Amino acid sequence: MKLHRTMSARQEALAERHLFAAIAALRGAEECRAFLRDLCTPAELQAMADRWAVVDWLRRGVPYREIHRATGVSVTTIGRVARFVASGNGGYALAAKRLDAARTDEACHG
Repeated sequence: MKLHRTMSARQEALAERHLFAAIAALRGAEECRAFLRDLCTPAELQAMADRWAVVDWLRRGVPYREIHRATGVSVTTIGRVARFVASGNGGYALAAKRLDAARTDEACHG
């Protein structure tokens, strides 16, 4: 993470908490899309989309090289994502689980 020389660690943590609160305040994918497109450069957004695209492949146990061939995401990035899927903060797993549940609920209730 980039360190701001003029901001203390406490100020950095507060800024991060405020960002997370802003994201949590959004309602639905379209609001998130608008916010992230305003916040991120196209390259940053593509990098995040690439990482997220890899998660499902990894959860299904697909080999890295096959994921690379199918997605174009570098094997290095796939490895980084795999490390966090396996022993990160649980964010990938939580989001994937909630999306799975939403899909199941939608399929059951049409």
